[in-house]
Amino acid sequence: MKIILASTSESRKKILKKFAIPFDCIAPVCDEKPLPNENATDLVLRLSQIKAQSIAKNYMGSDTIIIGSDQVGVLDGKIVGKPHTTANAKQQLLKSRGKTFYFYTGLCVIDAKTQNISISYEPFKVTFRHLNEAEIDAYIAKEMPLQCAGSFKCDELGITLFDKLEGNDINSLIGLPLIKLNKVMLDMGYNPLFL
Repeated sequence: MKIILASTSESRKKILKKFAIPFDCIAPVCDEKPLPNENATDLVLRLSQIKAQSIAKNYMGSDTIIIGSDQVGVLDGKIVGKPHTTANAKQQLLKSRGKTFYFYTGLCVIDAKTQNISISYEPFKVTFRHLNEAEIDAYIAKEMPLQCAGSFKCDELGITLFDKLEGNDINSLIGLPLIKLNKVMLDMGYNPLFL
């Protein structure tokens, strides 16, 4: 049995390592731009599937499980992407002060042998403290969350920014819904405890 994570994300690799099973990471090939009028859940479902399928096509018929995932954040009804610059990160965090940020993490699992496919998403809510500018500047300088939707890393120092976290699986907020992945793998006949 071969497990492939269709991602080069260090956060997703770190999460999947919790299963203590060997896996490979392969960069998916896909355009991640949202379609016109595409909502957050449709976007993460579509991109998770495209990512997994871009790898699965090379493994069809083999004993391989391919895992694709994608995540977006939504603030005030608008999709929020990665900031890429410190100025954008500061603006994202200033807009988030005292508000609830919604995250949607898509998951697509493909069994290449049976061609069985499971696509789902996991929601998670984060409520920010009323941060002052000095706190925001200090956080960005220490953590540089420029490749993170919403401009924070909740598995690290970003936890200091919040009043409340709400969801079924903290791993989904970091980028891979591990509880849901475990259930999907069990449903497909693969128990991570025995791989």
